[in-house]
Amino acid sequence: MNTIEKSWYKPVGLITLLLMPLSALFWLISITRKWLYSVGILRQFKSKVPIIVVGNISVGGNGKTPFVLWLYDFLTKQGLSVGVISRGYAGKASSYPLIVTNNTSASEAGDEPKLLFHRLKCPIAIGPNRQHNIELLVREYNLDIIISDDGMQHYKMARTIECCIVDSERQFGNGLLMPAGPLRETPQRLKSVDLVVENGGQSNNNYTLQPAALKLVKNSTPVGESITKGHAVSAIGNPKRFENTLIKQGITLLSSNHFRDHYAYTADDFKQFGNDNVLMTEKDAVKCGEFAKDNWYYLPVDAEPTQAVINKLTLILKEKGILNGL
Repeated sequence: MNTIEKSWYKPVGLITLLLMPLSALFWLISITRKWLYSVGILRQFKSKVPIIVVGNISVGGNGKTPFVLWLYDFLTKQGLSVGVISRGYAGKASSYPLIVTNNTSASEAGDEPKLLFHRLKCPIAIGPNRQHNIELLVREYNLDIIISDDGMQHYKMARTIECCIVDSERQFGNGLLMPAGPLRETPQRLKSVDLVVENGGQSNNNYTLQPAALKLVKNSTPVGESITKGHAVSAIGNPKRFENTLIKQGITLLSSNHFRDHYAYTADDFKQFGNDNVLMTEKDAVKCGEFAKDNWYYLPVDAEPTQAVINKLTLILKEKGILNGL
């Protein structure tokens, strides 16, 4: 985190006070834009296929990706044909929209879409224009529903269902809008969301992250032997959660190394660790496979929602007519 981001999770200080006028301007622009779409002055794009958005109201590290992975699996088990769209943040493809394939690199797709395809092998379209992403998927595949990875604030895209993920540990920080705080919208926005799910915590509507066995970064092969120590490396929004998970598994951390979210690793970033074990998240691993050593490992995690989340989501899908007749 940079200095401004750190200030979001501390008592209000000078930095916060100096940035508050910019937050007020951000709020004014945000609500004006939302109002223009709501009254039809700005036109929305409405997909022929239902869209379910998985997003958040704060920036960075809320836990969208594990929930998207679970949601895809849940929807397919209901007999639905599912596709995914993503902006592909930090991806640098030569043209968009782009269908992610086995040959698509993390540098082209972005780390999160690459992770999703690595796990799901499903239709995934990426690009800055969500309408074009949707149109490409609908044209190329026979889909019953599309998951939008992020996009709650992209009001140009009409949506059928909204799921908002909230980090139970960090919540909403100082409660202020960007850049004085971490929020894209005020907590009042949660009242209009179909389903609010906490990542961790004690809420009835939450999910817990269940770690699986470590795998090799270079080829995703499960690790047979027990790994007892290593350097933790991560470029995610909330690295402490990852590191605490490693510690709970009995792994001693030789060091904790944080890079900015979506950081594009090179082999030089790891020279400092010599031949020691390196431990990272799956999101990091998809960017390091080409130059990974034999003792670099990643920790897959799976979201395990409460029965309350499953029941609520099932009810919403039926109310929206998505599960009817299936």
